[in-house]
Parts: sequence; C-alpha cells; structure tokens
Amino acid sequence: MTTAQVVNPATEQVVARVDLVGEAETDAAIERAQWAGVTWREVAPGDRARMLRRFGDVVDAHLEELAQLEVANSGHTIGNARWEAGNVRDLLHYAAGIPERLLGNQIPVAGGVDITFHEPLGVVGIIVPWNFPMPIAAWGFAPALAAGNTVVLKPAELTPLTAIRLGELALEAGLPEHVFQVLPGKGSVVGHRFVTHPAVRKVVFTGSTEVGTRIMAGCAEQVKRVTLELGGKSANIVFADSDLAKAAATAPYGVFDNAGQDCCARSRILVQRSVFDKFLELLEPAVRGVRVGDPAQESTEMGPLISGAHRERVAGFIEASTKIAFTGEQPNGPGFWYPPTVVLPDSPTDRVLTEEVFGPVVAVLPFEDEADAIRIANDTQYGLSGSIWTNDVGRALRVSRAVEAGNLSVNSHSSVRYWTPFGGFKQSGLGRELGPDAALAFTETKNVFIATQ
Repeated sequence: MTTAQVVNPATEQVVARVDLVGEAETDAAIERAQWAGVTWREVAPGDRARMLRRFGDVVDAHLEELAQLEVANSGHTIGNARWEAGNVRDLLHYAAGIPERLLGNQIPVAGGVDITFHEPLGVVGIIVPWNFPMPIAAWGFAPALAAGNTVVLKPAELTPLTAIRLGELALEAGLPEHVFQVLPGKGSVVGHRFVTHPAVRKVVFTGSTEVGTRIMAGCAEQVKRVTLELGGKSANIVFADSDLAKAAATAPYGVFDNAGQDCCARSRILVQRSVFDKFLELLEPAVRGVRVGDPAQESTEMGPLISGAHRERVAGFIEASTKIAFTGEQPNGPGFWYPPTVVLPDSPTDRVLTEEVFGPVVAVLPFEDEADAIRIANDTQYGLSGSIWTNDVGRALRVSRAVEAGNLSVNSHSSVRYWTPFGGFKQSGLGRELGPDAALAFTETKNVFIATQ
C-alpha cells in the first residue's frame, strides 16, 4: 500500500500522510458494499431517516473540527470551511426526509391496478474533486444513501482528510458497516475501478470536462448511469440600468471566492459599453480590497491555490501580451498564493476568455445591447452558472431564459442551495444534483401491473 503526503497550501507544510488503496482493496470494498446493500435497502424508511438524521447531528457536533481540518488540508478560509461543514449537516437532514417520501404513482389502467416503485440502484461510486471536498461529497452520498443505495467514495488525492473523517462519523452515528466507505487513492486506480467494476451501478463525478468525457465513455460500455458536474466559464452580465455600485462591489466575490477554484466562478464579466469605464472605476477598489491571507484568520476572504503545480497553470494564462487592468494583494513567503487579477482581453479567442482558468483571474469585456450580451455569454462550450444584473424584470426573465446555463442568479451570485437543483448545460455536465428530486437520480423506476379481473 502506498502513502501520500497531504500538504497545507497556505504553509507548504505536510499535515498528514494517508494510505492509498489499490485495485484489490477497491474491489474488496465494492464487494462489501454490495453485500451491505442487501440489508440496507430493506431498512424501514423511518429507520433509515433516523440514521441519516443522527449522521447529520454528529456532523454538527464536529462542525468546527471538520472546518479546521479543511482549512489545513485545502486552504479554504475558515468562514467558507464552516459553511461547507454546515452544508454537509444540512444535506443529511434534508436527505433524512427522503426515505419516507420516495413516492411512486398509481396510474389508471383497465383491468387492474398499476403502481410504480423507486428502487435503489445498488452500489454507487462517487469521485470527489479537491476544490470543495466536503459539500460535493455530500451532494452525492446523502441522497444516494437516502434512496437505499450503498456508497463507495473516492476523495481527491490532494484533499482526502475531511472525507475520511466523515466516513468515521458515519459509523459513529450508527450507519451499518460498509454502507458508506471512503477509499483514498488515485483516480487512475480507484476511480477507474468504479467505472469498470460491474457491481458499481452508477458513477457520480465532479471535475474537469476532459476526465468526465472519459468516465462517461467507460460507463457506456456497461450502460452504467452517470452524473457529471464538469467545467464552467460563467458570465456575469452587467446592464447599464443595474445598481452599478453593488454589481461592482460584489463582482470580486463572484469569481475570487475559494481563490477562483470554483466551476461556478463568474470568470467573464460582461459590461454594457455605456457604463464600461465607470464599472471598471468601481471594480478596482473592490478587487484591491479583497483580503488575501492566512485562511485560518476570521477576516480573510481569499486563501491560497491548492498546489504549486496549479499555481503554475493559472499563471500560464497571463502572457506577455495580456493587458492587466489591476490586481489585488497577496502575502509574501510560503504558500501557493496568486493575487486577484483583472484582465482586459483583446480578442474573443484569448485563452483567458475561452478556457476555464480555475483561479483568481477574471476577464472584463464590453457588450452593446441585450442580444450582444446573450451572444457573448453563450459563446462557450460550458453552461454551468452565471449572473445577470438589471433592474428591468422583463429583461431579467428574457436573458435568464436565453442564457444557456443551468444555474442563474439575478442581482446576486448565488449558485447553490441544497433544496434546489444544480447542474450544467452543454459540456458543463449531465444530470442534476440537490433539490427535491435528487434521490430519484439514484433509483430505477419499476412499473407493476396487478390484474383484478
């Protein structure tokens, strides 16, 4: 068994060493999950609900521990990390309401009664990214468990610590052994086995579009179900009739939150030309005011990037010819820091406009009118999120319907609520997570006809 070092991105110090499972251990865990599923699916709905509620309560009791662990492992600010741990708790409490409400239908037919059931799939494999290790894990495992499935979960190699702890807390809360297992390991080993092992009946993956397409192709060989949440290149559209001061003041937090390592980051700001210069004047002090530093400090608003290699990738988007409007601050010394950066692209083909940077770099460009804004916003292979700033309700509705993205906010940058659906258009993904129908994505619909004549 090999061991991986876990590094604190803010200090570059090793905070833990984690044993990585191999193919044989992965197969054994999948087999254990398969056997555990025989009894887990038969647990009475009320009992399954109580176990999930207890799991949520245990997470709540360890919320500060989980948050501090995420700060050390992922470099998230302590405020964000507390929200993320709270999101796991809230998802478990929300999912606890599912087992007793997983309702089928009675469909009118001649000569009998026709009813439907939502049956669990079996073993679900969940592959979690490094940018939001806790909440994205729970987006998958909470509804999957609620629907009667067992779960094997692979955290990212860079950020496994909170997932491992959640696996321990699940047992502490009373979930039966092997119903929820966390398998730290390489994607090429553990994740690949989720795709190829016939007992894993669904794979949930959050990550790059490049890897997601390979997972989808592999699952197709077994007609295996997938949910994919992939890349994003979201637009923040600012119309001249909006509250310009508020749009500029909030724009940095729509893209620089989590150091821009967010598929929902509004990394393209489209501003109506008549107010373009004024917007930049208002944006500059907002960007320079973003507090970048020690993520353990309560006042910090942006922490480091996840690794040195990722910092090099982000820096590669800033070329000698790139026009930088202004930047924010960054600490000196150890840590994978990168300053909030605003660029003014010269060409619609610039990489910073067409590719996902996944860092604190935002491009600002003008548009002429509503049609032009929609055209530019949709000129991307992605379609995950976005914002629209306007005081015209009719325009808000027209543009919301026209922009090709799964999650849009008007006069806001909110993308995720655990009780509303989340997912992408185009190459941003396949399927929906969260919301009232989340558990249905982990079930098969069975139709039963009972003759009465």
